[in-house]
Amino acid sequence: MQNPAQTPLAAKLAQRIKAGGPISLRDYMSACLYDPEFGYYRNVVAIGGAGDFITAPEISQIFGESIGLWAGAIWRQMGGPAKIHLVEFGPGRGTLMADAMRVLKVLPSFLSAVSVHLIETSKVFRDRQEAALQGFSSAIQWHESLETVPAGPSIVIANEFLDCFPIRQFIFDEGAAFWRERLVDIAGDGFAWGLGEAVSLPVELTLEPSDGSVLEYCPALAPLMRELAARSAEFPMAALFIDYGYDRQSFGETLQAVRSHRFADVFAAPGETDLTAHVNFDLLRRVAKAEGFSIFGPMPMGEWLLRLGLEARASQLLKAASPQEADAIKTGVARLVDPAKMGILFKAAAFTRGLSETPPPFQAVNKTELDA
Repeated sequence: MQNPAQTPLAAKLAQRIKAGGPISLRDYMSACLYDPEFGYYRNVVAIGGAGDFITAPEISQIFGESIGLWAGAIWRQMGGPAKIHLVEFGPGRGTLMADAMRVLKVLPSFLSAVSVHLIETSKVFRDRQEAALQGFSSAIQWHESLETVPAGPSIVIANEFLDCFPIRQFIFDEGAAFWRERLVDIAGDGFAWGLGEAVSLPVELTLEPSDGSVLEYCPALAPLMRELAARSAEFPMAALFIDYGYDRQSFGETLQAVRSHRFADVFAAPGETDLTAHVNFDLLRRVAKAEGFSIFGPMPMGEWLLRLGLEARASQLLKAASPQEADAIKTGVARLVDPAKMGILFKAAAFTRGLSETPPPFQAVNKTELDA
């Protein structure tokens, strides 16, 4: 339980709850991350050693380079269109795109065709991205949403983007045999969890719940895939999602709060603490299938990077590295692929429309088959 008045957003949320009653976790999470005045992603530089967390592009340049070469391969599979949109959701500090564009100098015909579109709502992050990408500024445009990106063949990248989509949580009451939605309320001088009335679940269950089972659901996945599908109705598209998550429907709570690289209370410092939840790749696949996408993966990120040639690129970098640089390269690579670190928890999935070939490096595995 935390004091509602501890941050400007906490006071704003407390006033909202007192006036209108408890709010859903989705509404609480949405406000904490995206409130136009006090939201986390509006005002905080979250990524990096001085921030709250480190993402894969900040760990090793090979990550962004691998995605750049992947995009180049997809462009070739599309037949090398004269114009191609490279779209990134949530581009952070611009590190991924800077590494991708640098390595794509080996494919000058792609660089001549590409225009880069960064979907970013934070002025703070836009400034960081502009600094990181100043060498490619003529090819880059910023957007508040996908809606303003021009129509045309597209390659979409979303690294650690879906995990910050607000979620709903439902708790099973075995005695009453129904589900209740978890709410955020005020208790005394702090925020506290509450439960709503009985509700119908927004998804069909494939598992049997027990008393206290927690089901998480992300309402924003389906609209995102519908928007991507609408844009790919006339032009080819390949979308790559990399995130931490699970690939089969399961019960359990994955909501977490992080501040200064440490786990925090979900109610601690609203608007100044990052809130995320693991991505349900099973749901993502199903909504993508419903929109007519071909589905590949998810594949463990470590395996995905290794299949794309991570070890060969690391060996190449090590040849010219100082002892200190070599240690950093080895440490970064290990962190990305080690099953005990990011190698298995993080996954890569690709969805395509208008492409007849399987995107790399999924050729060596069967395309995902979903239950009817």
